[in-house]
Amino acid sequence: MQEASFPSFVRTILWIIAIYYILKFLARLFLPVMMRKMVEKAQEQFNQQHQNQFDNSDNPNSSTSEKPKEKKIVGEYIDYEEVD
Repeated sequence: MQEASFPSFVRTILWIIAIYYILKFLARLFLPVMMRKMVEKAQEQFNQQHQNQFDNSDNPNSSTSEKPKEKKIVGEYIDYEEVD
């Protein structure tokens, strides 16, 4: 069985700190670029949906030619009053 020594413990702590700062540095480099691309993609999708909405509303044959659905007549509505 191996025992953990103090120098190996310190070396492990230093590796953890080094990895933390490397990841922090890389995040500062790459996160703004990634966020910018995500915003651009969302903006493109929004513009595409907006354009599709106006394309459908400009075409009069697409939605106005459909007949509205008839409502089923179920019965008569009766308004009840509470009696004290």
